[in-house]
Amino acid sequence: MKKFCREAEQIMMERFGKDTIIALATTENATPYARYVNAYYENGSFYIITHALSNKMKHINDNSVVAIAGEWFTAHGRGISLGYFGKKENCVIAEKLKKVFAAWINNGHTDFNDENTIILCIQLTEGILFSHGTRYDMK
Repeated sequence: MKKFCREAEQIMMERFGKDTIIALATTENATPYARYVNAYYENGSFYIITHALSNKMKHINDNSVVAIAGEWFTAHGRGISLGYFGKKENCVIAEKLKKVFAAWINNGHTDFNDENTIILCIQLTEGILFSHGTRYDMK
């Protein structure tokens, strides 16, 4: 897996290691689709709570290559469904997401009893980060 240098990784955590809005782009039949999502960054991946039957997941199931963009950051990655939010294997990341998204997670929009409520992991494959005139590339 490609990684940012330690300095860039620190910047990524400062910018995206919290509830952050990013743009997520998928494709269907060579047509791009973009939407904003709440995301959390950790160790080369973004994590998103979503619905398994959403258009974004339909697109990712057909073609896992995605693009994302955030504050002075753009990247490509691979979208991977980690499955049901409440399953045992997701307990560590699910607890982090509950804390990170605490401001809205219990507003009634997300049904944690629905097994279609899943965690989407975007594993970054390449990216460019800009900070104070410096460009960082994943290597």
